[in-house]
Amino acid sequence: MKLPLYIAKRYLFAKKSRNAINVISAVSVAGVTVGTMALIIILSVFNGLEKMVTGIFNTFDPDIKITATQGKTFIPDTARLNLLSKTEGIDVWSLTIEENALLKYEERQYIATIKGVDDKYADVTEIDSCMFEGQFMLKSEKGRQFAVPGVGVAQSLGIRVNFIAQLMIILPRKDASLNMNPEDALKRRFLIPSGIFEIEKEFDSKYVYVPLDFAQELTEAYDAVTAIEVKFSGTADPVMVQRTVKKIYGDEFRVQNRYEQQEIFYKVMKSERLAIFLILTLILVIASFNIIGSLTMLIIEKQRDIEILRSLGANNDLIRKIFIFEGWLISIIGALAGIFLGFLICWIQQRYGLVKLQSNSLIMDAYPVVMKLRDFIVVPATVLLIGYWAAWYPVRYLTKKFLK
Repeated sequence: MKLPLYIAKRYLFAKKSRNAINVISAVSVAGVTVGTMALIIILSVFNGLEKMVTGIFNTFDPDIKITATQGKTFIPDTARLNLLSKTEGIDVWSLTIEENALLKYEERQYIATIKGVDDKYADVTEIDSCMFEGQFMLKSEKGRQFAVPGVGVAQSLGIRVNFIAQLMIILPRKDASLNMNPEDALKRRFLIPSGIFEIEKEFDSKYVYVPLDFAQELTEAYDAVTAIEVKFSGTADPVMVQRTVKKIYGDEFRVQNRYEQQEIFYKVMKSERLAIFLILTLILVIASFNIIGSLTMLIIEKQRDIEILRSLGANNDLIRKIFIFEGWLISIIGALAGIFLGFLICWIQQRYGLVKLQSNSLIMDAYPVVMKLRDFIVVPATVLLIGYWAAWYPVRYLTKKFLK
């Protein structure tokens, strides 16, 4: 094994009689380097985006969300709630209800989703840490009720946190009929905004938080809720807790973890990541044709050396290994250089954030980058596999022709 590798290294770095071989070899190394570097950078950026968006969802989504499989609302069973409280791994749970409503603030109107939540909701999610203005307060000590809209809703309505102007929330009555006066067919309630939250554009432009009992009265869904949202304790086993909760609530209810609550998004992210990986791998395959060209010209040039080696007792397998190692060395050098450059560029982006995001709606101004060991294993393995194929095929074909 040492002899073929030694000769392959000599062939790779020695000056050839035809300068074109040196140029093609250099282009081959450069192609593999750029492809490897691109794979490392793109996968790291995808890791960063996934982590960023997961953090956004985790601010809004609970660890487990319990909803009815049939119908929009349900009346929570006290016995099941007691079992939920006693379940090992569950820290706290909260009752919530959602409904679309028309909002009016001074002269402006906007359609949004009101989300009624109880006093424990801030302990289930991290919503109180995402305040753009004011504070997350739905009830005062004196029992006064407030609303907390998203920053997108607030900008559309021109809402200000001044504890003076009131936000009107309008919903149709359930017993409304065509014979009723249009004014009597609508329910109107007023709340003063106590704060404005900012998570992400999709949530900020959709939700307004209100007290649970206020939302239940407004929607005429007395004692009913849309969901039970659960937070795990620090030592909880998510799989076991979800399995236990499913046993408590049975087939009548849907028990979803954070991944299942945003299942479509995560599947799209994985599909995009796989598609990008395959596209860049295809580019590497195309770049490997330079290796084929380089080895083809090298084998033709070294016919005299091949004859000398055979006269010294070298068999066909040893000669084939020389040129296979030659092609593989090109891939190894390119892969190492690409990994180093990819790591360096990702590190610079992590530290200095040179490449900026063009959107003002996100919570960071530069592209997020997260480097994972898995990528630094999968990418070189893929590159070396392609490099081995690119070396093996021409060597096998040409040596059959010249080694007779």
